[in-house]
Amino acid sequence: MSAHANNYSTNEMMTVAASRRLGDGSVCFVGIGLPSKAANLARLTHAPDVVLIYESGPIGAKPTVLPLSIGDGELAETADTVVPTGEIFRYWLQGGRIDVGFLGAAQVDKFGNINTTVIGDYHQPKVRLPGAGGAPEIAGSAKQVLIILKQSHRTFVDKLAFITSVGFGEGADHRERLGLPGKGPVGIITDLCVMEPEAGSNEFVVTSLHPGVTREQVIENTGWAIRFADNLSETAEPTETELEALRALEARTAAAHGQAGGDE
Repeated sequence: MSAHANNYSTNEMMTVAASRRLGDGSVCFVGIGLPSKAANLARLTHAPDVVLIYESGPIGAKPTVLPLSIGDGELAETADTVVPTGEIFRYWLQGGRIDVGFLGAAQVDKFGNINTTVIGDYHQPKVRLPGAGGAPEIAGSAKQVLIILKQSHRTFVDKLAFITSVGFGEGADHRERLGLPGKGPVGIITDLCVMEPEAGSNEFVVTSLHPGVTREQVIENTGWAIRFADNLSETAEPTETELEALRALEARTAAAHGQAGGDE
């Protein structure tokens, strides 16, 4: 194991913690932005044989720089193959062949439901967000879902303005009753902590605090009365290897696109 680094940002801790959740050899359906950054970090470190799939059709994408969108040529050029989008959803996703769906979010609630549609009233929104994309299907059909986003009162809310992608619905067995085939979200990784669904209620509770983060900070940045697991742990700091790989990926992306990519 590489030595642990002392100087790293909260964003780097979030990306590293998320990347560690991807097992080598797993088939991962990747969202653009933070999920893409974390998934590619996993591929460049502990999971060289992870299969990255993007909804535009690339299977086994190995981008050297982070894609700006699902239509970025870097994905198709580095993939093992490219298939029609319909095949990605029907054969791969709905066919139960995706191990992990890796999603970002504008807002999330205590049951892992995601909003990427609007803030405010649907018909007269304060903010119109990027929209659903393939996320509702990924959230429904992937065997497991990981969610990555920065934590604040604005992002972790008691009630979503709109449910774009279903996590555990209203909690407990609601997801099962809705007939969704996938297991649902198994982790929410933020710049402060890692949350996992509590057995039975399926309400997300904090299972690991990132180094230097207090319970009070998490409470202050959550829009519901967040709870903490009895066996609360501390996230392992990023290793030098993880940080070097992440920073090199960001530097290559910045040089290619004039921006670091994957920060939202």
